[in-house]
Amino acid sequence: MLSDVMEDYLKAIYQIQARSGPPVSTSAIATALDKTPATVTSMLGTLEERGLITREKYKGAELTREGETVALEVLRHHRLLEAYLAEQLDYSWSEVHEEADALEHHISEEFERRVAAALDDPVVDPHGDPIPSADLTPLEEDEATPLSTREVGDRVVVSRVSDRDREELEYLADAGITPGTALEIVDVAPFGMITVRTDEGVEQSLPESIAEAIYVAADADATDSEQRGDTDQRGGVGNA
Repeated sequence: MLSDVMEDYLKAIYQIQARSGPPVSTSAIATALDKTPATVTSMLGTLEERGLITREKYKGAELTREGETVALEVLRHHRLLEAYLAEQLDYSWSEVHEEADALEHHISEEFERRVAAALDDPVVDPHGDPIPSADLTPLEEDEATPLSTREVGDRVVVSRVSDRDREELEYLADAGITPGTALEIVDVAPFGMITVRTDEGVEQSLPESIAEAIYVAADADATDSEQRGDTDQRGGVGNA
């Protein structure tokens, strides 16, 4: 049986690996878990002995298939709990992360099944992060990119928002920027502020640090509309 700490390490490695690819450096794990490099190195040795990771000297760690399965199970518990807390117990999206962190290691598979059924098997948590399926199939690669990388004129939809900071989540909730919100980039200031406009016409200026925590995808409706406009201009459709 794995300890809660071991599961936390595997989850952290999975999340870093999903963002940056393997191998995952000791320093990246230390930062994610707020541990010293020496502590991380010791735990990585334990995880390697258990067959949950492989390590390459001076490069870092990579999950084995068994380690990945454990990480996916912990993530499924965590994100289902976040969804349950938000939808059934009226927690705000800024409150659910810490509660789920405390509970994720301590629920039974039957409890997990009942929570999923009560929520009609959700596919994302309140922050837009995908919930692993019950069979723990590896998650597909995420094509969303940080809002901070977008340019003026881009029309996008918020896919997910990092749950790293409670105050950031409260700020974004007050600004009406949550998963599913359509945005247009109206200005990118040289000193880091990014101004966006919602479908309701409300403009909001966001510090670059917050824009980096918002992951967006191209607005399909806007793209389709632009393509239709191009067709109209080329072929005269609508100008008869």
